[in-house]
Amino acid sequence: MNTQLRTTALPDEISNAVDLAPLDLVSGSTWLILGRDGAIHRLDAESAAHSRVGTTTVVAAAEPMACDSERTRIRYGFPSPRLRLHVSGDGRFAGVVNDYGRHGEVIDLESNRVTVTIDGGDYHPDTVPLSLAFARHEGGTVVIHRTKWNRLDVSDPRTGELLTPRDSPSAQPMGEHYLDYFHGALYVQPDGEYVLDDGWIWHPLGVPTVWSLPRWIRENVWESEDGPTKRKVCPRDSYWNHGMCWLDSTRVAIGGIGDDDAEMVHGMRIFDVTSVEPSRSDQWVGLYASELATVPGPTGLFFSDGRRLFAADARGLSVWDPTAGKQLGVVEGFRPTRHHRGAGELVELSDNKLVRLVTDDMGS
Repeated sequence: MNTQLRTTALPDEISNAVDLAPLDLVSGSTWLILGRDGAIHRLDAESAAHSRVGTTTVVAAAEPMACDSERTRIRYGFPSPRLRLHVSGDGRFAGVVNDYGRHGEVIDLESNRVTVTIDGGDYHPDTVPLSLAFARHEGGTVVIHRTKWNRLDVSDPRTGELLTPRDSPSAQPMGEHYLDYFHGALYVQPDGEYVLDDGWIWHPLGVPTVWSLPRWIRENVWESEDGPTKRKVCPRDSYWNHGMCWLDSTRVAIGGIGDDDAEMVHGMRIFDVTSVEPSRSDQWVGLYASELATVPGPTGLFFSDGRRLFAADARGLSVWDPTAGKQLGVVEGFRPTRHHRGAGELVELSDNKLVRLVTDDMGS
């Protein structure tokens, strides 16, 4: 495998970069870079051409922890709030949030104007990244974002118009549309058909869930609560905020083999979210996405190019064939945090440099 890494030093104008996000629909290795000073820059990693395209008012916040105790926070590995940058595939809209916090905003970079102000609420925001994701819908861009611990909404990032207007889910168990679910990190299927949500249920059970995005917007504003396309993927006691990704239009890879964090084994479970089957566990009765395969080994952050799975952990990057269930290669010491689907690149931000691996050059 060709595992040659490329390094792009960030220009002096981009100071103290804290995060980056890919412009998947723009040709070439094009990125948005967020500086600690709030500046947002657009960068071509091949030519180093860059320009400042916006500014955020969101700053890294040491927000109060809502866990019952510091020991509980350490037990589950919840970090302090940290800045996270999101971007629409065409590069017009940016979202800046405090993961494991409650505040953020969406910015129209054409006008450098905040169009959506985000407040995810004060009920245990420290247990999950602040839910936000851009998606393509009917030729345009929408943004999915948390508005309460148990509510997500879809808005038009151009105008801030709410596209899923409804009352909040009932606060009473067994009430209409009641949802006992803390929304977490969101993963939108590349074609924009489904949303995968890495959330959890009190007390505490990690349960990734999935539902149809077009149906949510066009037909049923309650789709994310209890719509007919919504289904659970797999329950795991005290286990969430771990690797997962879309492998293709119907399959997801979920990190961790097991039903309990105390007995979890490194590896991935592969599910078809378009079909259901009864739970294989007597403890968690119900219908879940159909499990297709289990592959021991991969752990960390997950990415996929539709053919392979890339797993980045503290040791480096490993490459897998999810269908055959075998490891293809390793890039030691390379720990990417972002995947540019359009350019076919994995990128690590380190010491104000982009360290890049072109996955298309690696061979099969």
